[in-house]
Amino acid sequence: MEFDQEQGKVVLEPRTPVTASVIWLHGLGADGHDFEAIVPELGIADELGIRFIFPHAPHRPVTINNGYVMRAWYDLVGIDRTSPHDEQGIGESEDITRKLIQQELDQGVAASRIILAGFSQGGAVVLHTALRYPQRLAGVLALSTYLPLPDKLPAELDASNQDIPVWMAHGTVDDVVPVSLGEHSRDLLVSLGYHVDWNAYLMPHSVCPDEIQHIADWLRKILA
Repeated sequence: MEFDQEQGKVVLEPRTPVTASVIWLHGLGADGHDFEAIVPELGIADELGIRFIFPHAPHRPVTINNGYVMRAWYDLVGIDRTSPHDEQGIGESEDITRKLIQQELDQGVAASRIILAGFSQGGAVVLHTALRYPQRLAGVLALSTYLPLPDKLPAELDASNQDIPVWMAHGTVDDVVPVSLGEHSRDLLVSLGYHVDWNAYLMPHSVCPDEIQHIADWLRKILA
């Protein structure tokens, strides 16, 4: 493992030549180490030559947590369909994600071999970013999350990623991000013509072994 403190990310390199990259954003209050342990569980990094990049979100005050400063991709007022979204913070994290994509492009990984993945807040950022990105990406992995700024997507989406594979998963007993919010985001994406592979699991706001296996199967299908 290589830890890049300057760039604020954890990078896990495969033992085989790199042919693809997965940029994986953590959830609210966590950091880039949060999903580090999932790489050996997936068991496909060396097989497919995948570099995994786990960036750290900036520190910022979070309204829903009484203004407490923590790692967050954007400020959060509430988690429901009526709460306002932090458009500035989401845009700043989109810029961070685009820079991470550019770093992979600069290292010779084609955009069509780059997957954006994220959990909770991180999943919201990767959905927001991928659907607006001007080059075709390999896919989006969105876990226990929702689509932020949904009303703006129809005018801002980029046709380059109109057919991008979107794999969404959600816990049916999630008490942090309601599964109904994920389902509404899925339905909106489908109505806009996106192909969404929806997966529900009997779990809270977390990941489970079956989900990890299904993620590995999907990544293998997309990147094989």
